[in-house]
Amino acid sequence: MSNTSPIATFDCYRTLIDFDLNRLALPIVRDRLDEVGIDHDTFLDNLRVIRFYAVAQGPYTRYQDLVRLTLEKTMQLHGARYEPEFGDRLVEEAKELPVFPEVPEALRKLKEKGVQLAIISNSDRDFITYHVDTIGVDFDYVVTAEDAGWYKPNDGAFEHLFKTIDRGPELITHVAQGWEYDIMPAKKYGVRRIWVNRYGFPGSDFYQPYHEISDLSTLPDFWSASE
Repeated sequence: MSNTSPIATFDCYRTLIDFDLNRLALPIVRDRLDEVGIDHDTFLDNLRVIRFYAVAQGPYTRYQDLVRLTLEKTMQLHGARYEPEFGDRLVEEAKELPVFPEVPEALRKLKEKGVQLAIISNSDRDFITYHVDTIGVDFDYVVTAEDAGWYKPNDGAFEHLFKTIDRGPELITHVAQGWEYDIMPAKKYGVRRIWVNRYGFPGSDFYQPYHEISDLSTLPDFWSASE
């Protein structure tokens, strides 16, 4: 295919892979939270925010280290005792998270329509391979934060992606569940955006125009067979 081919660029985690670090983290640290009476929901919300801050604040550092560090710092925030084995276990279990069931078929249908596929992920090169293998569909491009030197939502992550795939915005559709990581920051680039709102979150008129779907089963309908 040439660079005149349409391309769908995907966030991987929570868009293609059911990647819920909070769901994994709670059983690992629950006893330590209960030891000091920490509300689980409050802890998990803080963990989500601290993880966002860790990737948004600056250039790339190893994602697997950030997963460990943000768990440690959130426990420190609440006065719970952290042990290195907690972070190691979280990283290892995250490698085994499953693909959403409708994803492989939707991606295969896009390929049949001549749409190229790319991943842009806040991940490391050696970490993303577990999840690409789980998806089981060949991607034309897999771009990580390690490749870009930046994490989404930073401009450097998207600019590296667009340089790598080398085509105009009219040919690019960015597909993502992550509102703050993907849908908001991608607006400035003039690409078509499709928000995979799996969890029923509220959107925003300010960030229109974007399309909203609940999963990837209807995604191929956004391309005609001739594209």
